[in-house]
Amino acid sequence: MHSVMAQQPPDVEEDECLPEYRHLFCPDLLQDKVAFITGGGSGIGFRIAEIFMRHGCHIVIASRSLPRVSLAAEKLVAATGKQCLPLSMDVRVPAAVMAAVDQALKEFGKIDILINCAAGNFLCPASVLSFNAFKTVVDIDTIGTFNVSRVVYEKFFRDHGGVIVNITATLSFRGQVMQVHAGAAKAAVDAMTRHLAVEWGPQNIRVNSLAPGPISGTEGFRRLGGPQASWRMKTPLSPGQRLGNKTEIAHSVLYLASPLASYVSGILLVVDGGNWMTLPNDIKKLMDFESSSAKL
Repeated sequence: MHSVMAQQPPDVEEDECLPEYRHLFCPDLLQDKVAFITGGGSGIGFRIAEIFMRHGCHIVIASRSLPRVSLAAEKLVAATGKQCLPLSMDVRVPAAVMAAVDQALKEFGKIDILINCAAGNFLCPASVLSFNAFKTVVDIDTIGTFNVSRVVYEKFFRDHGGVIVNITATLSFRGQVMQVHAGAAKAAVDAMTRHLAVEWGPQNIRVNSLAPGPISGTEGFRRLGGPQASWRMKTPLSPGQRLGNKTEIAHSVLYLASPLASYVSGILLVVDGGNWMTLPNDIKKLMDFESSSAKL
């Protein structure tokens, strides 16, 4: 296949930097900007951090596990030569968010971009989903996104402007089975994106959502994708007939966060190869591997 759809930038499955990188956007697109990325120690967040750094950006990566973000920061600095500050922070705890944002501002003097990428998810039928499990996902995804956005607004964006990109999902578009917790939480974030874009637009703040499809080499895919064999059967049913990769998501986030999208605010950009329209939503098939998926 030689279609445009089939041309995919290189990626690696693990939380490692790309062995080589070809710039599709100009290399200084984010020169001397500072981005604060929640969930930046692994998966999509890690690749966003790398691609931003390869375009001149300095980075703060924050997640609950300091060893994880510290190791990630070492890899990112080695590959790109840009600065990366790893911080331990639980998005559910406002005091912890305030402390982390203060530390980021002390280190870099500013924050230009906020990427809300921290999330928690697993497959579970609504009928047996525990009350606590539902609440935990909403606490991390929805309330966590508000907490970090609100703190960054108050401590820097209100007076200086800025850009927020919220990483959400397509789950609620068709009522994906076994995903009522994450679908509801991410749909709420998409609504929040619109509210904040309207309210904070006058302060020169743009706010957008990006909804990835099934992306290889991520914790989400390992938990939600099921056995590789089932994906080999499903991908012919998707328009692009393949999974996406983390570099593709990072490039789309780079677009939204950069001056290329200077007049784009309040939107949801779906980056899924058209998968949400065609992927099977079959409770019986999903039940086959539900038992193997992780629980929060």
